[in-house]
Amino acid sequence: MSEQKLAANEYIKIRSNFLRGTLAEELTDVSTGAISEDSQQLIKFHGSYMQDDRDLRADRRKHRLEKAYSFMIRIRVPGGVSTPAQWLATDALCEKYGNHDFKLTTRQAFQLHGVIKSNLKRTIREINQVAMDTIAACGDVNRNVMCNPNPFLSEIHAAVLKVSQDISQHLTPNTGAYHEIWLDGEKVVTSEQEEEPIYGKTYLPRKFKITVAVPPSNDVDIYANDLSFIAIVEKNKLVGFNVAVGGGMGMTHGNEETYPRLADVIGFCSVEQVLQVAEQVVKVQRDFGCRTDRKHARLKYTIQDHGVDWFLGKVNDYLGWDLAPVRAFQFDNNGDRYGWVTDPAGNSHLTLFIEGGRVIDRPGQPMRTGLKEIAKIHTGDFRLTANQNVIIANVSAAQRPLIEQLVEQYQLEDGQKRSTLRLNALACVALPTCALSLAEAERYLPVLITELEDTIESVGLRHDAITIRMTGCPNGCARPYIAEIGFVGRGPDRYNVYLGGGHAGQRLSKLYKADVAADEIKALLAPVLSRYAKERNEGEKFGDFVIRAGIIAATVQGADFHKNLS
Repeated sequence: MSEQKLAANEYIKIRSNFLRGTLAEELTDVSTGAISEDSQQLIKFHGSYMQDDRDLRADRRKHRLEKAYSFMIRIRVPGGVSTPAQWLATDALCEKYGNHDFKLTTRQAFQLHGVIKSNLKRTIREINQVAMDTIAACGDVNRNVMCNPNPFLSEIHAAVLKVSQDISQHLTPNTGAYHEIWLDGEKVVTSEQEEEPIYGKTYLPRKFKITVAVPPSNDVDIYANDLSFIAIVEKNKLVGFNVAVGGGMGMTHGNEETYPRLADVIGFCSVEQVLQVAEQVVKVQRDFGCRTDRKHARLKYTIQDHGVDWFLGKVNDYLGWDLAPVRAFQFDNNGDRYGWVTDPAGNSHLTLFIEGGRVIDRPGQPMRTGLKEIAKIHTGDFRLTANQNVIIANVSAAQRPLIEQLVEQYQLEDGQKRSTLRLNALACVALPTCALSLAEAERYLPVLITELEDTIESVGLRHDAITIRMTGCPNGCARPYIAEIGFVGRGPDRYNVYLGGGHAGQRLSKLYKADVAADEIKALLAPVLSRYAKERNEGEKFGDFVIRAGIIAATVQGADFHKNLS
């Protein structure tokens, strides 16, 4: 019997000598702004994607020029907390090497865009000089670990932040390739000197995402991630975590074997057991995840194929002890609280709305400059939220007037002047830089919301929170499949429209209408929004209403997600 053929990326990893490949040599090649196909896969493990400006493709093709290649660099920020010095360094790097702006991602990381190949190494080196890194920000490994930035529970936040950072450190790849290639570290003579005790030579079958949440806020969207830890707090003390596994958003248009899936909560562990649980869950996926079909390689498919009970049994076997029964918890939202709040310790926290997570100066809106000026004087920290916003956290009573003055001077609105629909919006980068994007997202969603605001104003919904998310392709980076209103790019200016996700991210949405032209979306949604305003029950969320009213059917796990049952 012949050996089963693995997915192409598995052979790339096998040949790579623990993620080295020929990256170092290719970085010195000045004849092209690109790198080879194998290196494009390997560089993801180092925190970067090769891209090109798709707005310029046609013109460059016409003039027989190479595509306008550049690199996106993703900077890990475990738990989403950075220092003012790190914020200033990121700001300086985007000016020095990038597109003069930077992105706050839906996974609490920084992203730089537009870094050309000749500047790639020096950019990553300078990132490391301010105690940040890019290793494992992408690739078939555990990525940036997310953490609830809840300022109301400051003591609990400190504890869960430490857990998040410990998980990140524990699951960081062991290879010396990163230091060799980017930081001029000492090279190993032979790969026999190295090992990856957690990942092994071929790492994981696909990417792996971990979050840590503090109920009642599910802002990190635990149900959309491979592994999550849900903090259980008793008498204001962190006693442990419920463990959730098997969430994931990505799918492929036209392939019903691919679908988003919600995580299952399988047990409870103590704070001291978290690292062991995280490692063994990763190892089970390493050993049993699909390595023949990358579209079937995420943990969600491993669990869907074998069953939740099987997976829990394997995790318990790998642990050598059993997870305890799940403890009670409840989520009520997955959004951010805007404006100033003060915690029991007397520190203030200011959440600022950053549309699309894009930190940029625009005419009349010098946001990037304003945040830079705050970072120059701020003695607390910056917390990146999973909703692409930023919290100026731990502001002392003495500093608050200074921060307030800068917020007013640079027009850094706290969100109170914007519709609640806009404040609950997420979009991926999409065009022009993402190679996978089929339609606009970050550049178009604000325009669409402006159009929809006419409707919500007229029916009295301006102050009612409805989650709305858009991605340019079905990979779902902005988690549209758990939004109350979701848009997924089908082609230029065309989207699949989904309705009925849970307001707290606890339920999948359902396909409402496929392949809708952008200029038809307002007319499609206006009657639904009007009905919600008139017919909803007291306190009823939009996602719950569209199911109760029969506008959309409730969604179950699996391929049924693709069916339009409205």
